[in-house]
Amino acid sequence: MSAIRHALSIKRTDDFAQWYQAVVSQADMAEESGVRGCMVIKPWGYGIWERIQRLMDDRIKAAGVQNCYFPLFIPLSYFAKEAEHVEGFAKEMAVVTHHRLVASEKGGLIPDPEARLEEPLVVRPTSETVIGAAMARWIQSWRDLPLLTNQWANVVRWEMRTRMFLRTSEFLWQEGHTAHEDRDDAMTETLRALEMYRSFAEDVLAMPVFAGEKPENERFPGAEATYSIEAMMQDGKALQAGTSHYLGTSFAEAAGIQYQDREGSQCFAHTTSWGVSTRLIGGVIMTHGDDDGLRVPPAIAPFQVVILPMLRDDDGDEALLSYCRGLHAQIAAQTALGEPVRVLLDTKPGKAAAKRWDWVRKGAPVILEIGGRDMEAGKVSQLRRDRLWNQAGKPDFTGPPQEECVAGIAALLDDMQHGLYREALERRDANIERGIESMDALTAFFSEDKRHPGWVEVQWSKPTGSDLDKVVEQLKALKLTIRNVPNDAPPVDRPCLFTGKPAVERIFVARAY
Repeated sequence: MSAIRHALSIKRTDDFAQWYQAVVSQADMAEESGVRGCMVIKPWGYGIWERIQRLMDDRIKAAGVQNCYFPLFIPLSYFAKEAEHVEGFAKEMAVVTHHRLVASEKGGLIPDPEARLEEPLVVRPTSETVIGAAMARWIQSWRDLPLLTNQWANVVRWEMRTRMFLRTSEFLWQEGHTAHEDRDDAMTETLRALEMYRSFAEDVLAMPVFAGEKPENERFPGAEATYSIEAMMQDGKALQAGTSHYLGTSFAEAAGIQYQDREGSQCFAHTTSWGVSTRLIGGVIMTHGDDDGLRVPPAIAPFQVVILPMLRDDDGDEALLSYCRGLHAQIAAQTALGEPVRVLLDTKPGKAAAKRWDWVRKGAPVILEIGGRDMEAGKVSQLRRDRLWNQAGKPDFTGPPQEECVAGIAALLDDMQHGLYREALERRDANIERGIESMDALTAFFSEDKRHPGWVEVQWSKPTGSDLDKVVEQLKALKLTIRNVPNDAPPVDRPCLFTGKPAVERIFVARAY
């Protein structure tokens, strides 16, 4: 096999962080905005987000949740009502204090001292407080429950260390907020949302995850229980890809969300919140990308098939374009993964080979190059993005007849979707170590000279308070965190790795984004 000349100049194994940045840039996903920590999401990147948003929104609405919109600006006094919550976000809050600018004597513009707001406004870091105030107005009786709301919005958290899609000062997300009569109903909703995220990650993003409860120290500020889905990236690190929180009655008590129960007594509602964000796109990149760029699962690809006519700027171009338009129409009439196939006829000027590599880097699932000989033979030159290279180190083009290509496109996209999932699942499971039984062994595992150490599953006694703090400090010294307690894990069969006491559950320990 000859040496492959990959589409990216940097390989994952050489520098995973720089490789990630190269994919974001060269796959035309996003770029810096001029504001620290904020990004411009370009059409291909935003097209993937639109697919995620649409397919997730269908699932949200299928559960009886209705979309709303709440203000970007939240009065500071709303946060002051929930001390634990505000403490968790205080260092990340952006605050508006003035409503007008004036010219400075030294030149430029400054906030007008006469235009200071009577009450500062926080730029939305999350919406529990403002939605809680609305729920307090909307809910009077048990008949008003459950109240199931969701909003698609942007939020701002003033991050110190940023990376596009993974951790930015402004990002896009959905946040579900619900209110219920009792704990059981609220917990049912919390776990429903968690399962929605698990199935979405695996079925749509082709990204295998573990769903489970976060430890006490990793709970959402003010929550009684936090659950997450955790995915393993190709560098062995964990990515928290979605969370669902049971908030108990603490937020209801702070916001005054009360209702008259069936016996006529006043009770506080039990509330939940849950969300996923544009971080999912970062997860897709680091789960499926390769040394040639991004590989987009067909379910979320803005275009699943890209047709590239090999135009020569001569009299034969019109006939070739006509052939390609007919192919486009035939493919667009097919159904794959439950929807019409999304196909693009790329007629932008440029050499076909250069355009091909642009689409390879973007990760379009199927690329069809059509030249004059293909047209005359009634064939297509077909390239699968998930199987880019042949044994000779050349792009693995096949040449099926046009009719065969059209008839097989649905099965091809389905095979790619499930193949990406299987590949990621096998890689994840091969990089989970379950035989470590001591802190020394754990330290050695993550200190060994290997680039992608993966995760370790250990058993613990679920310590709390100062005992938990000791465990967290031990892990912090190794740059490790507890990810979650995976659902449906086997029973424990050995002592707690940290305390030596009888274990009660299994947890994953890993380095994380």
